[in-house]
Amino acid sequence: MSDLLLIIGMVAATYPVRYTLFALAGRFQFPAAVSDALRYVPPAVLTAIIVPAVVMPVGESDFSLHNPYLLGAMISVVVAWFSRHLLFTIVIGMSCFLLLKHLIL
Repeated sequence: MSDLLLIIGMVAATYPVRYTLFALAGRFQFPAAVSDALRYVPPAVLTAIIVPAVVMPVGESDFSLHNPYLLGAMISVVVAWFSRHLLFTIVIGMSCFLLLKHLIL
């Protein structure tokens, strides 16, 4: 029962905010500075999600070369920088991560 209440509470907190933005989407024009700043929201959110998982895979910071998450992420950044191809970056990054994880751990 508490799970159902949690889901209902999440809907009650999230739905009005999202609906308001969608309802006003065509009627309201953001200033250019706000529109430019909003372009950085998705990368900032993804970074906030990914960095703790990469740097603290077991609950405490691990910046060593024995951290396959960190090594895989660094390899992915290099591949993405040079290739500019998302699928290629994902395949190479995950392959390197899995290989490193089985070799290191």
